Amino acid sequence: MSLTLLLDMAVSGHPDRIALGTRADGLTFELLGRHAAGGATVLRRRGARHMVFVGRNGPCFPQLLFAAAIAGIPFVPLNYRLSREHLVEMIADLDRFLVVADDEYLPLFAGAVGDVIATSAFLAEAAAADPADPVDNDDSSAAVLLFTSGTTARPKAVVLKHENLLAYILSTVELGGAGEDEATLAAVPPYHIAAVGSALSNLYAGRRVVYLPDFDPEAWLRLVRDESVTTAMVVPTMLARVLEVLGDNKADAPSLRLLSYGGARMPLPVLERALRAFESVGFCNAYGLTETSSTIALLGPDEHREALASDDVAVRQRLGSVGMPVPGMEVQVRAHDGSVVAPGISGQLWVRGAQVSGEYRGQGSVLDSNGWMDTRDRGRLDAEGYVYVEGRGDDTIIRGGENIAPAEIEDVLLRHPAVKDVAVLGRPDEEWGEKIVAFVVPESSADVDAEALRAFVRERLRGSRTPDEIVWRTDLPHTATGKLLRRELRAQLALN
Repeated sequence: MSLTLLLDMAVSGHPDRIALGTRADGLTFELLGRHAAGGATVLRRRGARHMVFVGRNGPCFPQLLFAAAIAGIPFVPLNYRLSREHLVEMIADLDRFLVVADDEYLPLFAGAVGDVIATSAFLAEAAAADPADPVDNDDSSAAVLLFTSGTTARPKAVVLKHENLLAYILSTVELGGAGEDEATLAAVPPYHIAAVGSALSNLYAGRRVVYLPDFDPEAWLRLVRDESVTTAMVVPTMLARVLEVLGDNKADAPSLRLLSYGGARMPLPVLERALRAFESVGFCNAYGLTETSSTIALLGPDEHREALASDDVAVRQRLGSVGMPVPGMEVQVRAHDGSVVAPGISGQLWVRGAQVSGEYRGQGSVLDSNGWMDTRDRGRLDAEGYVYVEGRGDDTIIRGGENIAPAEIEDVLLRHPAVKDVAVLGRPDEEWGEKIVAFVVPESSADVDAEALRAFVRERLRGSRTPDEIVWRTDLPHTATGKLLRRELRAQLALN
């Protein structure tokens, strides 16, 4: 089986329903299937063994994804924000590729790589071409190559096989489960696992996808309203910008039923504000990795509202969890010696399931002998099985022999009215092992000094968690999907 199975089932189920774009001029499921099959013909004519895409998210994305699947070759969406040098280096490692690029990125490849075509030209050829029959893919062959974000190291190409992606969709999405009136708003970049997961899951559910290629909070709110969007997915930085636009007002989004978030840690103060601003909307926290074909665990709408309203500390703290593992996924927390720890004890998060790839191109698999993968995230499970992610394992601060999760301090600082954004890191120290350094972006009109912030933390956490240093910043470095680039902040600490 391959991803073409999902397309065939969706087209058969509702051929005349709008799949991509606006209600006025969108592409039907039948046309999506026809254009994808035509795209496979174009790929075969050119002898491509990899299909590279450099461009923004839009209706072209699922057409290219399925064209590659029908042709039996991997789809490789790259980060269009990277330099020419980095893009060419990534592409040069691929065998017999076709680069499909939006017009504005075509000059990046002039004289640098071989076969390149504009996105619009490829889609026009695909629409005019005779549809190709799908290749009988081995389900263990590569469907998508996704480069990791590289927030702590150089990006690596994750191999997502057809069997991994199919396992995720078939175990978490109901075929045709979306009503004809349902629409989702896609605003994440195409080189992120969330874009792949969204394209596949919404197609299989029969849900129309509306695209916002460049995120803008006002445009996002306008599209939600004008296109009667019922579900949307955001990363934390996007949601924070939407809340800034709303101020103290409630969101005007009468059609919106579900708002999913993920891709990076959601600060609790931001989440609490969002739950009040979108008071009739269900929230869903989706935790996943590129290596796991998207979502590992979910905290659903009812759990969000129950936790927000509860006076029970154990229930209330679940607002800071990522919920329960999705069907087919197992989660363990292990100590440094590999032993599985009891609920409530922090350690390294390990996961296992058919959707887990754990394979990097040119490096092989990182799964252990029993199929478990180290997520490299630290976390814990509570007695009910809720998963709590405390941050990347190498982000943990060890001060005086005590393990300290930066997120704990960051959430407290974000509750201070003068703090707009914050990141906490450890700096090597001869006496304590590491000192706690807080990079703080103040609100523009704020008047606060470092000692006041330190006192604010000390009143709410143990003294050992009080920042030793406050470093003022005008902004913090993030990826397009909202992940904090801690390596850049570490480099700054190393220079000072």
